[in-house]
Amino acid sequence: MKLWKKLATVTLAAAATLALAACGNSKSSTSSSSKDGYTPKSLNIQFVPSSNADTIEAKAKPLEALLKKQLGIPVKVTVSTDYNSIVEAMKSKQVDVGFLPPDGYVQAHKQGAADVLLQAQRYGIKQPGGKNTTKLVDSYRAEIIVKKGSSIKSYKDLKGKKIAVQDVTSSSGYIWPVAELSQKGIDVPKDDTLVTVKGHDQGVMSVLNGDTDAAFVFEDARNVVKKDVPNIMTEVLPIYFTKPIPNDTISVRTDMSKAFRNKLSKAFMTIAKSKKGHAIISSIYTHEGYVKTKDSNFDIVRKYDKIAEGENK
Repeated sequence: MKLWKKLATVTLAAAATLALAACGNSKSSTSSSSKDGYTPKSLNIQFVPSSNADTIEAKAKPLEALLKKQLGIPVKVTVSTDYNSIVEAMKSKQVDVGFLPPDGYVQAHKQGAADVLLQAQRYGIKQPGGKNTTKLVDSYRAEIIVKKGSSIKSYKDLKGKKIAVQDVTSSSGYIWPVAELSQKGIDVPKDDTLVTVKGHDQGVMSVLNGDTDAAFVFEDARNVVKKDVPNIMTEVLPIYFTKPIPNDTISVRTDMSKAFRNKLSKAFMTIAKSKKGHAIISSIYTHEGYVKTKDSNFDIVRKYDKIAEGENK
């Protein structure tokens, strides 16, 4: 179990390298460096596929024009193939800005690939029903969902079941549920059959369609498919909620200059407050705004990583 993250990184590194080749190796036309740090002449931003990658890219593309207006340089938005490849992309200086989930940021920072710039704010979720509150929060929870009428009534019934999960670096789709269940005596990778799906919406649908017995998703991922499945809130039900997880980050290359970091922070916060910009960021990851943050806010993520890896002493 201790090797899961190392194996994931090694397996995906080759694919990430091939993908990055298409970005080109020349940086002379896209950046300028000085003793004060790296200042982009064009900006490469990448998102992780928390749901259908094509859908996310379509929703995120309009950010290019808004950021270009704020920054005065060309901006390109893409979606990574998975959580690990975006870390590799930032580490190799092919991506300047990453919309990283908390664990993705921690791994990127550990590898010297990224510094945290901003943290997302979302509306809180009220249960039962999974509706938004009017209060902005800087954390969220993971939930374990099952189909209505399932024999699984609590986490105690999960042993020996088939569970839909996200990539092993997903905080809500893997780490938090695995870590908390391990403390309750359930070794998820050993005791259950895990099915990795791409996107929390796919986790919800796998339970609805009976492909899996349960799924680890963010609270309340059922809303993502509600438009297509209006009765999803009564057909798929949560049986467990984790403790809070820090919200997503906007992270940047470690060599980015302080002046450009400040300019970029201001640009994102300004866009988030505009009517058009807010609609875009809300549609991608349900972000409602951004606030400045610091690395120590993610120490809880490091703690949960160790538990999930079975290395907690």
